[in-house]
Amino acid sequence: MDIRNLGCSGLRVSAVGLGCNNFGGRIDLEASRAVVHAALDAGITLYDTADVYGERGGSENALGEILGPRRRDIVLATKFGMPMDAAETLKGGSRRYVIAAVEASLRRLRTDWIDLYQLHRPDPLTPIYETLRALEDLTRAGKIRYAGCSNLPAWQVVEATWTARDLGLAGFISCQDEVSLLVRKHEAELMPAMRAYGLGLLPYFPLASGLLTGKYKRNTTMPSDARLTKTQRLAERYLTDRNWTVAERLADFAEARGHTLLELAFSWLLARPPVSSVIAGATKPEQVAANVAAGGWSLTADDLAEVDRICGAELAAA
Repeated sequence: MDIRNLGCSGLRVSAVGLGCNNFGGRIDLEASRAVVHAALDAGITLYDTADVYGERGGSENALGEILGPRRRDIVLATKFGMPMDAAETLKGGSRRYVIAAVEASLRRLRTDWIDLYQLHRPDPLTPIYETLRALEDLTRAGKIRYAGCSNLPAWQVVEATWTARDLGLAGFISCQDEVSLLVRKHEAELMPAMRAYGLGLLPYFPLASGLLTGKYKRNTTMPSDARLTKTQRLAERYLTDRNWTVAERLADFAEARGHTLLELAFSWLLARPPVSSVIAGATKPEQVAANVAAGGWSLTADDLAEVDRICGAELAAA
């Protein structure tokens, strides 16, 4: 397993990380345990969750119970900011909420510290300096080691970076955003900003909810237990005529070079700065093994150019 620095920080993470959003919800504790143990055996060191995953707290609870003494061997990442109650009062990036949220996550995760604590989405009601100061205080108190963000537009990432520098704070070291061969909107602004300021990218949904695994075929019966079969909103988003066409052409490109579409999806991301680790979920141990193996294709400059041609310029605005 390749180990990389997360952006310009000293935090080292595996090139393939495990997304734990399925824990405490889509799969039960024993299935989650099997996935985590497979990931540990495969050399995955980055485990990413959030307080809202698994019916609000379920994923963190499951991960905390499963890890036990192996917790000290990994980089544990979680997120805060999404609503944690039906009334949507427990959310955001205010000092009051951030300090309460980290304590709740620490209890569920059964740990004394979080390696990467990430603002899950923008909070328009709280100035970013307040959130950054709260995260700095948590770092100094030993509750967290580093801070990151997720789903912030480029201008807010730049604002946060300059605010941190102006106030002498550590600031964010990473961004977690959706990037894949089919979702490339962040290439225009966010990724150049991250390269300029030394932040690491943690792409989520690298397989477009399964469309880039190669297991789906257009105009055929969909797998009964697959995410795109069970979740209509995801099917409507990803199973468009354009995405089908691009996925088919990419599969042909990979096959002609002795590789799979899955391998192309991971290896393409890992070849693109500022990607540090690709966050991939799994519900079965064999999926973990496939994800780890998929990142080993060293794409050439000509390969990357041909992939761009296949994807087409229209995907940059998708």
